[in-house]
Amino acid sequence: MIRTALTAAFALTIAAPASAQTLMMMKGIDAPHYDGHRTTWGPTSDIVNMFQDTLVALDWDGRTPVPYLAKSWDISEDGRIYTFKLRDDVTFCSGKKFTAADVIYSFKRLKDPAIKGPYAWRAGNIKELRAPDPYIVQYELEEPYSDLLLQLTMFTNSIHNKDSVEALGKDYGIKGIDGTGPWCFDHWQPRTEIVLKRHDAYKWGPSMYKNKGPVKFEKLVIKIVPEDSSRVAAMMSGQFDITHQFPSQFISQARAAPMLTVTEAKPNFQLLYFGFKTTRPMVSDRRVREAMSIAINRAEIAKGILLGNATPALTVVDKDALDHDPKTAGLVKEDIERARQLLEEAGWKVGADGIRAKDGEKLAPKVYFTANANSARCAEAIQGYLRKIGVDWRLHPWDSTISPVKMAEQDYEIWSVTVPYLSAGDLMNIYFDSRNIPTPNRMNWKDAETDEWLKQGRSALTESDRAKYYAMVQQKVMKEHLWIPVLNINMDQVANKKIKGARPHMIYQNTFYKGLDVSL
Repeated sequence: MIRTALTAAFALTIAAPASAQTLMMMKGIDAPHYDGHRTTWGPTSDIVNMFQDTLVALDWDGRTPVPYLAKSWDISEDGRIYTFKLRDDVTFCSGKKFTAADVIYSFKRLKDPAIKGPYAWRAGNIKELRAPDPYIVQYELEEPYSDLLLQLTMFTNSIHNKDSVEALGKDYGIKGIDGTGPWCFDHWQPRTEIVLKRHDAYKWGPSMYKNKGPVKFEKLVIKIVPEDSSRVAAMMSGQFDITHQFPSQFISQARAAPMLTVTEAKPNFQLLYFGFKTTRPMVSDRRVREAMSIAINRAEIAKGILLGNATPALTVVDKDALDHDPKTAGLVKEDIERARQLLEEAGWKVGADGIRAKDGEKLAPKVYFTANANSARCAEAIQGYLRKIGVDWRLHPWDSTISPVKMAEQDYEIWSVTVPYLSAGDLMNIYFDSRNIPTPNRMNWKDAETDEWLKQGRSALTESDRAKYYAMVQQKVMKEHLWIPVLNINMDQVANKKIKGARPHMIYQNTFYKGLDVSL
């Protein structure tokens, strides 16, 4: 049993349960660094959100931006100029006073081509940043950006301290990093732990928290525990206080455990998908992509692998998300016989070994994914389904710390991640704008219509126009079968019952977010 064999051994390597001074958290995967400007990686963002702040925060509803470092803002009639009035009582962990100069530096750094920021587009197409006063920023855009305030809640738009960036150089986000958040970066031991300490001067928490700061613990220790069974054992035995990466297959046991509380983040939009690199000959034919998508049984995967902690995804945007297009609901229809027919039409014939081939090449695409439980088990299940139609997926799992690097090498036909998003427009802009090639637009999808519709959606001045153009993008993405949408993943937070005030937030897989109300 998990709690007998593993707990005893695990206790030898894990620190003692939390005291009033230390909060113990657990994650399943680590990140390659903690510089939010240079990554799309969820395992980076959840820690960044704890020690750095944004101009605006995201309310519990997942849709409403609320004041944070900016205490108010005005928007010009043409939607191009945002005037942010900043708080004048904010300091970095280093003690440096926060001013408009830090805002301007941060966004200029994000947009610097040398940074190669994959999420730089989230800040809009900036024309000019001005500071007429130390606590006023005029944020001028080249064109209106309908999602700007929503996007400014994201970790990639956090405010950085120039002094820290320049002092640490290539070690920024590795050996240290400064921020104005409720927690301060203490140290990081890759694949082992991240330690944060209380920002004692912090008192500017966003409105959705009762406690405006400081946090109620001196330290936050986040241990990296890759093995599912070990995370279960550690929570069951009380060695940790909280985790948002409790294995989904054991959630029912956690709900029944007298010492644990399970809370689902709502709303929550997380899509587990497999994407096609359309410039690779093996998957350049839309018929091949469609065949793979319709040959799998999503309901069986949701029930058998996620044990009901996910729902089948037949569209790329959840039906409850802002600007979801209901017309996309019928564009993927599971049909194994049609899948076989499509592959025949595309010229892929079944060989003596049961695997299809064409021009001497087997239909055996390389599939890259992060070696976490959900992705790995889903990939293996899909591999089994596709062998029934003569497709031989070659699975390549990678550790989370090197997965982004391996995917950047571009040597694969298919990859998978679970992507958190805020709205239809958010998801479409992340992945399908040609400006985001090679990452996060790993499909290498370069389409003039898609780019134009995304532009129209981003610059829309009315909600109806925004929804109209984002719907057009969704329809094209679905009709081209650029992705295999598989599951909409639930996000559960598991905490020891002695922990109070730990309401889970939905932003980018970051249930803890700021942790201001968490206490014993």
